[in-house]
Amino acid sequence: MTIPYHTPLSADQQRSLGIETPQPLAMADRVRFSELDTLNHVNNSRYMEWFERMRVRYSQECGISTYGGEGAAPRIVIRSGEIHYRQEMVMDEDYVATCGCTAFRNTSYTLRQEIWSGGTIRCTFDCVLVLLYPDGSGRRMPIPDAVRERFVAVDGATPA
Repeated sequence: MTIPYHTPLSADQQRSLGIETPQPLAMADRVRFSELDTLNHVNNSRYMEWFERMRVRYSQECGISTYGGEGAAPRIVIRSGEIHYRQEMVMDEDYVATCGCTAFRNTSYTLRQEIWSGGTIRCTFDCVLVLLYPDGSGRRMPIPDAVRERFVAVDGATPA
């Protein structure tokens, strides 16, 4: 199977790549030379960049923010996160980054993010994100009802 890069993968495509439980958002890419460290495996900081790209895309797709700088889009900040590096990755290795909401509260939500390659999880990142009003006041902003409904209907998330 040819893996389409930078394009959301369907549940069937995810399964065919060894992802046990398809996620709401999954996209494939390939490890580049510039992402390697002196030991010739992916530098740990690159995983965080891959996860960040997925969080931005996820936020756009579920309607939290367009990142366009217009309107009253919330500021989205990571309150906490836990990363687990499970197996190294090397140059030219195809991988799939996934993202989905697992739980939410009034102003925050938890994302589970994973990097898969060759049918195995290589890295995971669980993080709690908080919505803040865009005015810079630091006040928390409630998650819009439509987004909460999407968390439940599409991601299978549960209110905490």
